[in-house]
Amino acid sequence: MADFPILRTGAVAQYPFSSGTLFRTVILNFVDGSEQRYSDYGQPLRAWTVQLDQLDEGELATVRQFFREQAGMSGRFTFTDPVTGTSYPNCSFAPSSLTGELKDTGRSATRLVIKTNP
Repeated sequence: MADFPILRTGAVAQYPFSSGTLFRTVILNFVDGSEQRYSDYGQPLRAWTVQLDQLDEGELATVRQFFREQAGMSGRFTFTDPVTGTSYPNCSFAPSSLTGELKDTGRSATRLVIKTNP
């Protein structure tokens, strides 16, 4: 399984950076007005919003190539949480496309949402 690319600084993300936990609860409503609730995932899922604002053109090309190799949301890869250092082996991209923006000479930006899979 592929690993998310590491930037030339040795990091996998830049600030601002956010992460969170995803829960999914299924609610079944019955005719008598009662309901039953249960967790749809065996464990909570993790998600990271990775904003990369200080990329050089080579780093942006590397991230784009990795996204293409993973076929966007279809691929699976290992992502290392930048805060805890924990590696999550079953991750994928949440958005269906990747955008890149040239901000200045030699400076590019992109935004990714990465999530663990159930």
